[in-house]
Amino acid sequence: MSRSVKKSPVWTDHHTPGTRWSKRQASKAVRRFKGDGSSGKWYRKLYCSWVICDYRFFKTKQQAIHEWETYRWLRDRYWTQAEVIKDWEKSYKRK
Repeated sequence: MSRSVKKSPVWTDHHTPGTRWSKRQASKAVRRFKGDGSSGKWYRKLYCSWVICDYRFFKTKQQAIHEWETYRWLRDRYWTQAEVIKDWEKSYKRK
């Protein structure tokens, strides 16, 4: 099993339906383009990159523990502090 971990605790949202749809539209625009692609980065001009929405969430282990201690609904969801840490590592720490 790999021991590699992320350098910064960031969780990216690549599963939102809007993100998938917009990335698919961008790749369709590039594939269906019939003009001349002279330079290596010509595909960037076909579709606006601001339309593709990738979200990044940043949370440290201490923030996750603090949220579990302060919010009741999180304590109902996770019974112990070890479960909170395990879930944080799954989402933010491991690759």
